[in-house]
This record gives sequence, structure tokens and C-alpha cells, in this order.
Amino acid sequence: MRLTEQQKSYFDTFGFLKFPGILADEAERISEAFEETWRVVGGGHDGLPHDHQRRSALIQFIDRTEYLCGLLDNPRIEGIAASLLGGGFNYTGSDGNYYVGDTNWHSDGYTDKKYLSVKMAFYLDPVTDETGCLRVIPGSHKYGDRFAGDLQEALRTSRDNRNEDVWDVRGRDLPAVALETVPGDLLMFNHKIKHASFGGGTSRRMFTINMEQRYRDEDLEELRGLIAQDARFWVERSYGDLMVRTAGPSRMVHLEQRMANDGHLAELSRKAREEMSEPSRG
Repeated sequence: MRLTEQQKSYFDTFGFLKFPGILADEAERISEAFEETWRVVGGGHDGLPHDHQRRSALIQFIDRTEYLCGLLDNPRIEGIAASLLGGGFNYTGSDGNYYVGDTNWHSDGYTDKKYLSVKMAFYLDPVTDETGCLRVIPGSHKYGDRFAGDLQEALRTSRDNRNEDVWDVRGRDLPAVALETVPGDLLMFNHKIKHASFGGGTSRRMFTINMEQRYRDEDLEELRGLIAQDARFWVERSYGDLMVRTAGPSRMVHLEQRMANDGHLAELSRKAREEMSEPSRG
């Protein structure tokens, strides 16, 4: 599957796309694999049962079962990513989550980074405007744009990204698009876009797959700096063993650059384990 020129233009302008039902034929099996993956590691964050009080997050999530690893080979997933990032794009990682309650407005990286990075989000239960669906502020990914910059600065200076401090309205009342979904839908958004969620329950199931454009050789030091940030998740390599072991040549294209530049991650993760009481939740 390839995106149309109109879809690419929409994504560039607004920062997100929704693909209704694109994985409807896989939805049940994906859900089963999600639950099995969590069961194997203990059910919640850092091997403990999910406590319904805080988000439980599991990094390298799709790397843990052969079926979920294979989502990177799915022509729908691969084709959408390649349309925006180029055929040699990097798989940057994934996370599985049981979300709890509200998530305030934020970006996953509002910087002047010149390489495009995107997130694909898979919600495994129906979510609506009232029950925790993803909300996005169109255009807020445009680094250097006055609107996006003013929004970033306002949220940066507010307490814990609570927009009530700035505009005296609840987070759910900010002008935004609520992306309601059912299992089998796929959402994709620019990492820089402001997004949030309100009204969700205490075990909202969602996992993500993240990708980025391939780095040029002269910018590999920048890539190594990004890889170093994964130390907070206590991972020693960019990918799980199963992801690499089951990779064919076409998948390996999306793994090779980060694998070749993650030699410093193990030592950084060792230090993080000494300094942190648990791996990061996000």
C-alpha cells in the first residue's frame, strides 16, 4: 500500500492520518498477541501486575512475539511508512501500554530535528471522545511556525503541561480533533504534534510502532544521541533478539542502521539501572 499525493499533503499540513479498518482482518489476532505478551512479562510495568493507578509500559513490545514482529513486514504498514519516510526508513522501536486516565497535552519530541519521525498507534478497544481516544491539534507539529511555537511555549511554562494555567479551560476543551477508533483502525502522527487523551479508563490498551527517516552518514552522531535516550528503558540493544533473528532481508533494511550505532547503549542502560528505581514509563 502506498499513500496518495493527497494523503501525503494532508499529513504534511495537519500532522496526522487515520486509516479506518485497515487492519480489521488482523484485529483479533493482534489483541491476542498483545495480551499474551503482557502475560509473559507479569502483566504490568516492570514485571509487576498492572495496578490501574499508573500507566504500565513495555518497551520493544512488538519485538517479543514473532507475529507482532511481522507487522513490520506487513505491506500495509511498510508501504505507509515508506511513502513518507523513504524505502530505507528505520524502525525506531515500539511500546505496549495499559493507559490510566487522562494524558495531558504534549509532543513526543518538539525539536528542530531535520529527520521526520512518526508514530503508528493501534488501539485495541473502541475509544471515543468521552472514553480516551487520541486528540491532536492539527498543525502543531510545524516547528518554527508561530502558532506551533506559541503553543509549545505555553505548555512548556505551565505546571505539568496543564493548560488551565494558561487559558483557564480544561484540556479536553482545547480546539482539537478527536480521533475515535475501533480495533482494526490505525492512526499515524508526526512525533512533534501536540496530542492528548481524556476520559479513559484504567487499563486502556494501545501499542505503537515508531519509525524515522534513515540518517545520512554525516549525521550519525545525532542518531547515536537519540539511541542513548533509550537507556532510561533499561534496554541494551535497539531491538529484541526475536525481531532480529526472524528478520528477512527486507525487514533488516529497517534495522541495520540503528543496530550499527547502538554499541554505547548497554553501558548507559547499566548506569540507568543504578540510578532509577524502575524503567521509564514513557
